Amino acid sequence: MSHDIRPADLDHASVQALLDLHFRGMHANSPPGTAFVLDLSGLRHPDISVWTIWRDDEAVSVGALRRLAADHGEIKSMRTRPDMAGRGLGAAMLAHIIAEARRRGMSRLSLETGAGDAFEPALRLYRSRGFVDGPPFGDYQPGDFNQFLHLTL
Repeated sequence: MSHDIRPADLDHASVQALLDLHFRGMHANSPPGTAFVLDLSGLRHPDISVWTIWRDDEAVSVGALRRLAADHGEIKSMRTRPDMAGRGLGAAMLAHIIAEARRRGMSRLSLETGAGDAFEPALRLYRSRGFVDGPPFGDYQPGDFNQFLHLTL
């Protein structure tokens, strides 16, 4: 199935609503101070590219790629609206980000995500695409409520 993936318009109300859902969801599943989710201002950083998948006039999935180094990228803010889960949107967004990282000359992708049952669907998706558990990267600190995955491209 083809998905309408486009660069995100961070000023669009539907995109902002989806990002707010992601931000609130991360904080609902992780104690204060343990969720490293970017808000709108963080996603506007010049080293971050954000994409959305659309159904009609609503953003239903979002994902971002941050360049950490010339050959290393980080997946940020992957989220699909819960009512759209199970339709391949997360897999399509992940495939798009991986392809874009390769196109940009990256040889490694990393991500930080939460720990616990709420994160199992995302972890299954990442692991099914070859991501493996690994050490913290960048400025992240390990804790009971987060984990790190890496993919060699």
